[in-house]
Amino acid sequence: MATVVETPLPGIGVRYEFTTDGGDRIGVIVHRSGRRDLLVYDRDDPDSCRAVRALDDDDARTLVDLLGGSEVAERLDVALRQSVEGLVLEWVELGRDSLAAGRTLAEIGLRKRTGASVVAVVRDGETVPSPRADFRLAAGDTAVVVGSADAIMEALELLRRG
Repeated sequence: MATVVETPLPGIGVRYEFTTDGGDRIGVIVHRSGRRDLLVYDRDDPDSCRAVRALDDDDARTLVDLLGGSEVAERLDVALRQSVEGLVLEWVELGRDSLAAGRTLAEIGLRKRTGASVVAVVRDGETVPSPRADFRLAAGDTAVVVGSADAIMEALELLRRG
C-alpha cells in the first residue's frame, strides 16, 4: 500500500497525498467545511495540478464505493484534524465500550482532567454546538475536541475508553 502524506492546511483543512505505482501523484484536500477536492498533480511540475475536481458528499461517497472503500477514506470522514499554532481540533467517535457514554460532560470532567474541551457533538447527523456541562454523551456520538496536542491525546484516550 502506498504511503499517504498528511499535511495540515491552516484555515483550510487537511491535504492527503500519495504516489501511485505508475508514478502519478494524487491528493485530496478535506476542507474544514467537509468539501473535498480531488487533485491530480502534473508529472513535469510537482507543484502544479493537472486537474482539480470539487466533490460534494455524495460524489465523495460514490467515488469511495467505486474504489472499494478504505481505512483512509473512513478516516477522512470520521477524523478531520486541524492544527493552528498549537491548537488541535479532533473528532472522536464514542464506541459502545466508552465509559464516557451515558455520562454528562461535567461528570467526565474532560477539561479539568486533560485541558481539552468538547466544542460540539454530532449525534445522528445533527450538530450540537457548544454543549453545556449537563449534556449527556451517548455511544455513537462524535465529540469535536479542541486543545493542545498533548491535551487532545489524553482526551481521546479518556473518551474512547473512559
